[in-house]
Amino acid sequence: MDAKPEKKPNAKEIAASFRNDIADGVYGPGARLPGAKGYAGKLGVALMTVQNAYGRLAEEGLVEGRQGSGTYVVDPAAGEPTAQQAASSIRELQAELTHVTSQLSELRSRVEALEGGGSVNPAGPAV
Repeated sequence: MDAKPEKKPNAKEIAASFRNDIADGVYGPGARLPGAKGYAGKLGVALMTVQNAYGRLAEEGLVEGRQGSGTYVVDPAAGEPTAQQAASSIRELQAELTHVTSQLSELRSRVEALEGGGSVNPAGPAV
């Protein structure tokens, strides 16, 4: 039998995985993420893919790169949210965005039904 090859993750997926790990406390403040070159080899992806994922996390303020040393989870200043709190907030915002997008899609369907001349029952679909 032919085994289907595993799909290699893209930068967005790698960043999401680390974001979840940071939110779950797997990587705490000051923790070093795996070296990009070694991690790319482990995943079977290009070095640039992991570097792009780390770049996304840096743009979100979750990690910082240190020249010649690696990529580290940000250790916040006093009073600032930790990377874990920020990552958790991002995850919650993504879930809320998915919910709002679903509601907008439903609303669009109702507006299209009204514009099409059909009557819409407020409790259900067009009749």
